[in-house]
Amino acid sequence: MATLYVRNLPDDLYAKLQELAVSQHRSINAQVITLLEEALKTETQQTEEERRKNVPKLLEEMRLRREQLPTDIEWPDSTAMIREDRDR
Repeated sequence: MATLYVRNLPDDLYAKLQELAVSQHRSINAQVITLLEEALKTETQQTEEERRKNVPKLLEEMRLRREQLPTDIEWPDSTAMIREDRDR
């Protein structure tokens, strides 16, 4: 099993962690493991359906960002830039 060390933990954060551990009848170590498990579980529980629901939102955000780009700038051709770099 791995060991995790946390350096420079602020005193007030440690005190809150200690209070939470005591209120839930756990050691600080067990409380940290529980908090990490909960945080990582909620982040990775997104289903395929939820991810698919996010696609239209992401596409709309990309479209809006593209519209905000300045139009008076002539953007360089990336193919020409790659060729120029390879010719060096």
